[in-house]
Amino acid sequence: MDKIPILRMGAFLLVTIQVDLYDRLALNLEADLVQMVNKTNAKGVLIDISAVSIVDSFMGRIIGNIASMSRILDAETVVVGMQPAVAITLIELGLPLKGVHTALDMERGMNFLKTMIDVEADDDDQDAADYDSIAE
Repeated sequence: MDKIPILRMGAFLLVTIQVDLYDRLALNLEADLVQMVNKTNAKGVLIDISAVSIVDSFMGRIIGNIASMSRILDAETVVVGMQPAVAITLIELGLPLKGVHTALDMERGMNFLKTMIDVEADDDDQDAADYDSIAE
């Protein structure tokens, strides 16, 4: 298995990692996901790691990189389904996953992304309204 499927759900991309990631697969996922964010103009990325039992420092960095690159491309990243042992390991490794939002499950993660997009859309509408009032 050289690729992890990336599904599009409206304005979001969904990735469900069903296997423990080895380095090459993690790098492929990072590249594929960032390309898909750019290609689809996705506004959110949801990564389900509920089946992942081990996260090392490399995998933690990959998740952080995905979030940083996605944010540059105007998409938020939410990681869902993190096992308690994985959370403990990330903290012990000193990997706070900056820029990565977390949620307990996919439903909460999707709701969070929808809320983020609504907030951003409201901010954009307000910015446009501010611009219109300035231009008058």
